[in-house]
Amino acid sequence: MSSKTNPLAAIAFPLVALLAPALPSAAAAAPERGAKSGAAASPAKAARADIQATLGFVPGFLLDVPDLALPGTWAEMKGLQLNPKTALSGETKELIGLAVAAQIPCKYCIMAHTEFAKLNGASKAEIGEAVTMAAITRHWSTFLNGAQTDDAKFRADIDRLVKNAQKAAGTPPKGSPIAVVDGPSALRDVTQTLGFVPDFLRRFPDAGRAGAWTTMKDVQMNPQSAVSPKNKELIGLAVAAQVPCKYCVVAHTEFAKLAGASQAEIDEAIAMAAFTRHMSTLLNGLQSDEGAFRRDLGRLVRGAQAAAKANSKKAASHTTTAPRP
Repeated sequence: MSSKTNPLAAIAFPLVALLAPALPSAAAAAPERGAKSGAAASPAKAARADIQATLGFVPGFLLDVPDLALPGTWAEMKGLQLNPKTALSGETKELIGLAVAAQIPCKYCIMAHTEFAKLNGASKAEIGEAVTMAAITRHWSTFLNGAQTDDAKFRADIDRLVKNAQKAAGTPPKGSPIAVVDGPSALRDVTQTLGFVPDFLRRFPDAGRAGAWTTMKDVQMNPQSAVSPKNKELIGLAVAAQVPCKYCVVAHTEFAKLAGASQAEIDEAIAMAAFTRHMSTLLNGLQSDEGAFRRDLGRLVRGAQAAAKANSKKAASHTTTAPRP
């Protein structure tokens, strides 16, 4: 798992705590670029002051945010995305942000969530699977909506899938492995794996069914992948919520619950999707300077890494100097 290979995963500090002490001399470096001199509303000034105190500087993309929108935007970023006490871990929230960003697509958000996911301990495999889950969700959203899938029939199939999974929990797979090489063999494998063939899989063209089913089975349904089954479904739900795709929302919600997700985790996954969309809209609509964004992102990452290193040394020092009982 990534927490064993990435030293940042072992640091019990949120991104804000990592960043804040890393740039102590940056207080004088942030210009009041976001408002006219003497005309800024006090809530916007207070938000910029808190950003300064939290991150050590005010990134340019936050200075671009209109004064009326900045207080709420920063409060949501700090309270949800950067908060270490939410139901979802920092790594999971950043993987959700990356998955959503990848299929918008938003180059700013892709860069940021990738780097922040790494800071929170995400491995290359986890990052790849998060993006792939976004692709799978978009894939099936396109087909389900384009084929005008019957809503009642789809919900009945999802209910049946959940009940079959609950009955099969803890039991070994039935039958011998089936080589999936074409549409008909895919249907046989679907039947053996799920207990029946859901209507949407039956309707999928023979020519593409083998590949579509194999990807779903090898990534989304694989219990041994880098990202846990619960987190994969939360990623799928987050992406589905902002497509939006009512079919995928229903399916991923039920599958996430089946994998053990709480209502708080479900709500936070959806909220992270909403906030990623919020920031993507601001960054792209305000045409934030990409070069400046990359520089600010690099500064945030370097600050977090420096703080993590300092905190690690401090913790080690306390351990070695602690008196014996």
